[in-house]
Amino acid sequence: MGVPGRDGAPGAAGEGDLQHHRRPWLRAAEGADHLVTLLGPVRADLDAAHRGVVAGGGALSALAELGVVRASWERRIDQARGECGSLAGNLREAVRAQSRSNEAVKSGFDAVGTPAAVSAGTAAAAASGTPGDGGVR
Repeated sequence: MGVPGRDGAPGAAGEGDLQHHRRPWLRAAEGADHLVTLLGPVRADLDAAHRGVVAGGGALSALAELGVVRASWERRIDQARGECGSLAGNLREAVRAQSRSNEAVKSGFDAVGTPAAVSAGTAAAAASGTPGDGGVR
């Protein structure tokens, strides 16, 4: 039984629609790396934006809250950079794992004769009059 072809009819090995492509996974990893890069200077930008606010604010009680909010944003920025970096690595590992899996499946199929090869082996053995294995490996 073959893998279904594009028209839904049984097809030969390698004609199925299910394919794994590395490029989308690697583009996603590159995107995550790009986010890490973009988030890099954000803390320094936040620091520059807050410079002088405390000195110019005098005794405003909202300034105490501003420090809490700023610390929260700094934690979020650091977490986002860490998550994006981790995601990029995980996406690249998924590509490597899928490639290993594809090779293992291909090797497994290559070790088994296709129906055409088995039929050809049986026909050749019958034509020569010698008992054969029927093309079974």
